[in-house]
Amino acid sequence: MNLMTPLRPARVRAPAKDASSLIADGRIIQGDCIAEMAKLPPKSVDMIFADPPYNLQLGGDLFRPEGGRVDAVDNDWDKFDSLAAYDAFTRAWLHQARRVLKDDGTLWVIGSYHNIYRVGSLLQDAAYWILNDIVWRKANPMPNFRGTRFTNAHETLIWCAKDERAKYSFNYQAMKALNDDLQMRSDWVLPICSGAERLKNVTGHKAHPTQKPEALLYRILLACTEPGDLVLDPFFGTGTTGAVARRLGRRWIGIEREPDYVSVAQERIAATLPLDESAMQVVPDKRRQPRVAFGLLVESGLVSPGTTLFDAKRRWRAAVRADGSLRCGPHQGSIHKVGAGLQSAPSCNGWTFWHVERNKRLVPLDVLRQEHLAGLE
Repeated sequence: MNLMTPLRPARVRAPAKDASSLIADGRIIQGDCIAEMAKLPPKSVDMIFADPPYNLQLGGDLFRPEGGRVDAVDNDWDKFDSLAAYDAFTRAWLHQARRVLKDDGTLWVIGSYHNIYRVGSLLQDAAYWILNDIVWRKANPMPNFRGTRFTNAHETLIWCAKDERAKYSFNYQAMKALNDDLQMRSDWVLPICSGAERLKNVTGHKAHPTQKPEALLYRILLACTEPGDLVLDPFFGTGTTGAVARRLGRRWIGIEREPDYVSVAQERIAATLPLDESAMQVVPDKRRQPRVAFGLLVESGLVSPGTTLFDAKRRWRAAVRADGSLRCGPHQGSIHKVGAGLQSAPSCNGWTFWHVERNKRLVPLDVLRQEHLAGLE
């Protein structure tokens, strides 16, 4: 199998606008993540999801109460000679990650208490700007069999930009919609990978001991990428990032050292069906929409001069004038200025404060603004 061959036919692209257009995506590169990232063009990746070795430092076998051996992480790729060696490894891959990440891109790193604090410190040493730490609370964690500690029921993700001035992407409205119209919090309750999603090898054992659930990557990719963005996973494992990226219409590259994992990932991703293009769309972020002045709604006829506007409780009514300004008693000016003056407030969002009456119901001006924007598409 040619590990550099894309899993899907090459697409015809527009002329290259940035370094990401020069990269053949949809492929798994077998090799060392540091060496292979060094071969990628600088500032070519929109997002990186990194699930590095946790350096668990496990000593001896772990057994269940009935005597069965726990299938824990004891692979050579998770072993380091010392904490200093682990730190050196972390510095090296973070350096390459920073080099290939676009200035407005973001990096996600996941870990456990064994490594996440060291990684977080090294992230800040490398001048990354931490945006959030996310607690992934496992709905079905593995119990503590020895009964000597609290059940380890969560892992931590660190989300960061290249610096505090970066204009990174965050699909706030999409996350709110995903959470039943409530702000998405930084504690996520999701089950660990199990059942049919848990990949098995030819012997019937776990193909990878730390396979992440697709639900976790689905939320991450939906949060800060757009269809067509390029996502890099330098610790690809069995390809969860690639499978979810393909499903959501994101371009992707995986780097993986172990040939057994590469083989499983290739087969898995090839069987993943992308969503229809229309299904990939999410609630638009209002901050990215074109600026609309209220006067444009008056010019276009969506709101006629002389129309009476009301607040939600009908305490105040204001008349719309020909230039898009309002007058309500002694207050006159923009929809925002008049709304603020009536409430003796320092500011006011006039789009949500003021309403028009339609069929005896009050409709926020923001609804009319969305109708205006829809007419421009």
